[in-house]
Amino acid sequence: MTKGILLVNLGSPDSTSVEDVRKYLREFLMDGRVLDAPWPVRFCVVHFAILPSRPKESAHAYQKIWTPEGSPLVVTSRHVQKKLQPRLNVPVELAMRYQNPSIESAIAKLRDSSVDDLLLIPLFPHYAMSSYETAVVRVQEIAAQIAPQMKVTVQPPYFDVPDYIAALAASAQDSLQSGYDHLLFSFHGIPERHLKKSDPTGCHCLAKENCCEVSSPAHATCYRAQCFKTVATFVAKANVPKNKYSVSFQSRLGKDPWLKPYTDFELAELPKRGVKKILVICPAFVSDCLETIEEIGMRGKETFLEAGGKELVQIPCMNEHPLWIDALEKMARSFLSR
Repeated sequence: MTKGILLVNLGSPDSTSVEDVRKYLREFLMDGRVLDAPWPVRFCVVHFAILPSRPKESAHAYQKIWTPEGSPLVVTSRHVQKKLQPRLNVPVELAMRYQNPSIESAIAKLRDSSVDDLLLIPLFPHYAMSSYETAVVRVQEIAAQIAPQMKVTVQPPYFDVPDYIAALAASAQDSLQSGYDHLLFSFHGIPERHLKKSDPTGCHCLAKENCCEVSSPAHATCYRAQCFKTVATFVAKANVPKNKYSVSFQSRLGKDPWLKPYTDFELAELPKRGVKKILVICPAFVSDCLETIEEIGMRGKETFLEAGGKELVQIPCMNEHPLWIDALEKMARSFLSR
């Protein structure tokens, strides 16, 4: 069998035009694993409540972070692909769950290179139905359609794998050494109902306050428990004092309850507790994007300063850090050695 590697990240609009942003948001929000309402409800919410105004607002936000090469998320992901490819003797392709480069084009390239044994590496360290799961399912669907002979092996979530934690800690080292009052771990939020839907036991997640601390089969697909595990392993690796960090969740949408505490609320409250210099790290993202650069580094900073804080530093994601490329290579080589 001929092996290959496929990296999949979330995606971005093709440009900052309102039309392209609307196209991206429509594909993203019409995904039943993102907005998990029945299709007729989802269609009405997306097309009549969100798309009339949100694309213009989002286009303005994307304009703030866009680079001459394009979307930071896509540009960085391409650079990672190009750095990983020479280390391996098999094809390495990149795709985005939404928009371009598309999963269809990546699978077609791999098929045309005679790949029939594929390792899919979702560029999401934690399991969530709205990121990791939807990427996996879509790749499997496309492969079945256009390359039915292709076997797809999926890299499990790596939220506490030593190589990922080492890369995360190394990428944050300079910021940590600069001194700080508080380190905030800001993870992308998800609706609380997503946790319950992903709970195979049907009775563990959010059933009690300390559910993430009680061992359960649910943790294999519990985003919240995996986030907390990342934090625990990171602070041990980076020697972060116990009283100098906390966890929050960002990027909520709609009125339903999402994972708490909310990052924007925490950034407004922490100065009242004497925090003047805060570092914010976003471990759910392997590449900097709208949610890290604009939401945290710009709007989050404004919130913190207006509340009385003096300095907010958004710790960059791992992006192209050498240890992150090493971690991806190790995942790939483990697959190639089978």
